[in-house]
Amino acid sequence: MSYREYVIAAYAVFAIVLLWDILIPKLQIHAALRAARLRQARKQAAPTHTPDLPLSRD
Repeated sequence: MSYREYVIAAYAVFAIVLLWDILIPKLQIHAALRAARLRQARKQAAPTHTPDLPLSRD
């Protein structure tokens, strides 16, 4: 491997790692926000408990 090929490979690895460091946190934030929105939607869609009614398994 010549010096030029080594430098090209080093820059390629640097670019891949840099893209990885940019992309992965954005995907994690997107997934966390989606999970929070789904959790909020489930919480709002859940039936409310009324304490004066007896428990039922119907």
